[in-house]
Amino acid sequence: MADLLNIGLSGLAANKTSLAVTGHNITNVNTPGFSRQDTVQATRVPQFSGAGFIGSGTTLVDIRRSYSEFLSAQVRSSTALSSDVSAYKSQIEQLDSLLAGSTTGITPALQKLFSALQTAAEDPANIPARQLVLSEAEGLAKRFNTVYDRINDQNQFINKQMSAVTDQVNRLATSIASYNDAIAIAGANGAQPNDLLDGRDEAIRQLSTFIGVTAVPQDDNTINLFVGSGQPLVVGSNSNSLQVVPGQGDPTRAEVEFVSGGARQGVTSLLTGGELGGLIRYRAESLDPTLNSLGRLALAVTDQVNTQLGQGLDLKGQVGTALFGDFNDSALATLRARAFSTNTSNVQPALNITNTSVLTTSDYRLEFDGTNYQARRLSDGELMVVSPNPPAAYPTTLSFTDQSGRAQGFELTLDAAPNSGDKYLLQPTRRGATSISTTLDQPDQLAFAAPVRAEAQLQNRGNGVITQPDLIAAGTSPIDATAISAALPVTLTFNGAGAFESPPGTPAAGLVRVPAGAFVSGQPNTYELDLGGGNRVSFTISGRPESGDSFSLAFNQTGVSDNRNALKLADLQNKQTVGVDPTVTGISTGVSFTDGYGDMVERVGTLTAQARQDSEATGAILKQATDNRDSLSGVNLDEEAANLIKFEQYYNASAQVIQVARSLFDTLINTFR
Repeated sequence: MADLLNIGLSGLAANKTSLAVTGHNITNVNTPGFSRQDTVQATRVPQFSGAGFIGSGTTLVDIRRSYSEFLSAQVRSSTALSSDVSAYKSQIEQLDSLLAGSTTGITPALQKLFSALQTAAEDPANIPARQLVLSEAEGLAKRFNTVYDRINDQNQFINKQMSAVTDQVNRLATSIASYNDAIAIAGANGAQPNDLLDGRDEAIRQLSTFIGVTAVPQDDNTINLFVGSGQPLVVGSNSNSLQVVPGQGDPTRAEVEFVSGGARQGVTSLLTGGELGGLIRYRAESLDPTLNSLGRLALAVTDQVNTQLGQGLDLKGQVGTALFGDFNDSALATLRARAFSTNTSNVQPALNITNTSVLTTSDYRLEFDGTNYQARRLSDGELMVVSPNPPAAYPTTLSFTDQSGRAQGFELTLDAAPNSGDKYLLQPTRRGATSISTTLDQPDQLAFAAPVRAEAQLQNRGNGVITQPDLIAAGTSPIDATAISAALPVTLTFNGAGAFESPPGTPAAGLVRVPAGAFVSGQPNTYELDLGGGNRVSFTISGRPESGDSFSLAFNQTGVSDNRNALKLADLQNKQTVGVDPTVTGISTGVSFTDGYGDMVERVGTLTAQARQDSEATGAILKQATDNRDSLSGVNLDEEAANLIKFEQYYNASAQVIQVARSLFDTLINTFR
């Protein structure tokens, strides 16, 4: 009877535990990361009798959780990827809306400025039309400023978000290290602490939403976590941390450092996955290039408009005044070259823009080894050719070209040599959109007239016609009106033999026909006249002049109604002046202002569309990975309800075995009464 009683008791104990495990599963159906558990039974050691081995009941050998490391790893990697894309998408959608908006973008302001220039060119003496040009120019400058401010605000938000995310990473890393310690202690008895393992796996999954990690299981059931290129975030029961600090080269751009004890390592470019990886990727792929592209466009507009105004005359006959401020102001030049916080010298270079047409949208890093300079373009990592290198003496001015000989459009001035190991972050275009401003406030000072005018003498006998001269080369910008007026007037007299003389009988100095040759009557003949000092004008003489007919070129002192320079200003809208490759000849390689901005908007729009597609794809991958894990590890209430009934019946049956043993024992006792 005792054996039958023990068998029944073993069944009661086993099924009681199974019922408890089933209840545990049901109550944790909504617990994140919980893995369904079940009991594993085995027979007890049988007892030998004369008839053979007789079973002695059952026992529980394990409480097993339904778990697959492969499926959990898929969930972790899918979570990191999905969070990365989600963070990237949320940021770039804001940028796309800002740049492409009809009320927030640059294109409408550009169109309004050039429309005002077209209107003013129709009546160059009209003061209200000139005032409208000034107003639209101010509106364009403020639009650049506003767009820059909004993008810069996004940069500041990213800095704060990176700090908040790293705090979460550090908190979870500490929690996972504590789980490792508890699991190692609990697992020392040979059994698996299922709930602790689930808690740790869920913490690692949560960590994957913030940063991509590599999990490496250890023999003692602990898991080591690594980030970046192998930096140990969690090792056993010890955890290291990430810290957000101001960038060494650009303090407005937060960087991430890996902190282990007293050692620090910059890991910003190494981190991928999770929200932190998405923010870093967005900043590198979209935000920084957009700021630089916007700045390059602002610099090009400033340069081209100011240069063209400097080649004309205003209503008072004075050389044109700049409409926009000087982008090579000493304060702005200093801001473009940022000294690293690790530098040991106080040398502060100044970066001046030399040619806005060839500027790229990249930043550069300059390093000094005590003798030579090394510069690298950060967008593609290409080494630049620095000249002179090393400098013969200081102060010195360094120029930069790439390996193909293409100038980068800026130069760097240093008053003294830095210390060995000093570094500088060069940002030629980063602040271009925030520094643009209008400085001209007098409409009569807009230089709409060309500096040279031409006319045919009234006494001419032939029907020769001369076009108004076009200034095709200027020795300085703004032009030297004194030098030009000193070279004028020039009277060209036709000698009847296919040439113009000044004075008659003497070949006209500095006058060449393009192409070379004698004058051809009845056809347009293009000439260029060198006025000295690098100033050159081009004009056309057509018709049939008679011998002795004269044409005069004079300084346009009173060209009130002249709109030739205004038309050139309006033509800047379609002139290819942005992103020109000076090493390519024969074809135009640049783009116009509008096309340059359109390219930037198109690039951001393409990245936005790609981010949306990636978001859908990674979301589907994450759902599939989660469903696969849940199909194995998730709690099914219908299945657990069936288990409750099954184990209850098992329990009742075991109780019935005990009841039978008791009845048999009572019958046996009664036989001896």
